[in-house]
Amino acid sequence: MKGRMLKKGDLILIGIVVAAAVAFIAPGYWSGEESEKNHIENRVVHIEVDGKAYKTLPLTEEERLFTIRTDKGFNQVKIHDGGVEMLDADCPDKLCLGFGFVTRPGQQIVCLPHRVSVFIGVESGEELEVDDVVG
Repeated sequence: MKGRMLKKGDLILIGIVVAAAVAFIAPGYWSGEESEKNHIENRVVHIEVDGKAYKTLPLTEEERLFTIRTDKGFNQVKIHDGGVEMLDADCPDKLCLGFGFVTRPGQQIVCLPHRVSVFIGVESGEELEVDDVVG
């Protein structure tokens, strides 16, 4: 059996698919998302315990370790490279360690057993866009 040659219509379809793929990928590549990640001077890390403000720390490139100690246990937080992550906790399920490294405003890490919430925000006076409210 001979190999099938591509017809003119096949080539046009392949061209359209490639052009559409480039149209969707290129804006994300050149949109400056990397620039946004590195633009951290107005971002802070908010820490809440039992729904109340506990501490607000600047989001920095330099490494900074911070331990949150409550009567329910401890959580160790590491701020570095323009983001924050939960390094250690003595909660039984350790789900808070699975949130990973967060870098964008609105992202958060939550430890339910200790009632600790760590999230990235902006300095007071600026507001974040709210996606949804649960009450």
